[in-house]
Formats: sequence, structure tokens, C-alpha cells
Amino acid sequence: MDRIKDRSVVFVTPWFKVIAKKVEPEKQPYYSLQMLDYVSVVAVTKDDEIVLVRQFRPVVERYTLELPSGHVEEDETPEQAARRELLEETGFLAERWELLGELAPDSGRLENRLWCFYASGLQLVPGQPREPGVEMVSYSKPEFFELIAQAKFDHAHDLAALFLAWSKRGKIFPNNRGMKKVPSGGTL
Repeated sequence: MDRIKDRSVVFVTPWFKVIAKKVEPEKQPYYSLQMLDYVSVVAVTKDDEIVLVRQFRPVVERYTLELPSGHVEEDETPEQAARRELLEETGFLAERWELLGELAPDSGRLENRLWCFYASGLQLVPGQPREPGVEMVSYSKPEFFELIAQAKFDHAHDLAALFLAWSKRGKIFPNNRGMKKVPSGGTL
């Protein structure tokens, strides 16, 4: 049953469009944002470190730690975008790629999708230019999960990608932080 009876573009920027939707039986339109899909990459080095990027984010007005990520351009697949973003932001190529899942970033306002990938077998490309304003950093898994516990790594999309990595791969979380076995065989 399609409750959407009408759609119209009411505002356009280079980054997104605002869409007004007439939803029956409501009298007022419902607004959503239409934008390119996102990718987020859980990248793990041969030394079992998590690769992150540090950058200033004007929306939250501070520097953030995030997984390598970005938009899926109109002429590329989500995996191509993930490969490009990892290389541009960190200087790494990955030997192995795994799609962890496709998520709805915000079903209340955003029409796009979030594609989450796991990348391993990383090789640093010497002389690879990096995206301006983006610093690559890496942390051991215990250090990284301490950042999460201290709310120093707080990007919700990235935490969702990490959860998918845990649920599909199981190896992303360290076993030494009071995690208990659960009946399904995974750890919490």
C-alpha cells in the first residue's frame, strides 16, 4: 500500500535535495533529504590495527575520529567508492574486500543508503596524495575500543559498520574487555 500520493523537489543544493511528500491522510507535507549513498570502511592493518581518519567537521564544530568513508559518486559502485575513499583518505589499498551490509542511515529523514565494507591486507601506496584536511591514524583494537568507551569515537554510522563487522566477522572486538559468551557462539 503506497501512502505517498505526491512528491516534489522544494530545495536543491550541490549536496542534497529537499523533497516534500504528501502522505495520506496527513494534511502537511513530510520532508526528506535526497543525497548520494554513503560508504564506510572498517579497515584493519596486518598488525591488527583499526585505520581511522581525523578531520574537522563544521556541522559538529570539532575534530572527529571516523572510519574512512564518503559518498558513492553517480558513476561508481559502492565497492568502487569504498576503494577510492580508503585510498584518498589513508593512502592504503586493500587485498581483500567484504561487503558487510547495506543500512538505512536515518529512516526518518534521509533517502540514501550506507554501504559498509571490511578491508584487510592493507598496503600503503608510497607517494599517494591524501585528501586535504584528513589525517590518517591507526589504533590497536584495545586502544580503539577504549576510544569508543570514552565517547571519543562517536560517529553513529561508523558504530553501525563496526557492529556489522562484529556480527559477520566476530574478530573485530577484542576478547579482553569483560566480554561474555552468548548462546549463539559470539561474544558480547
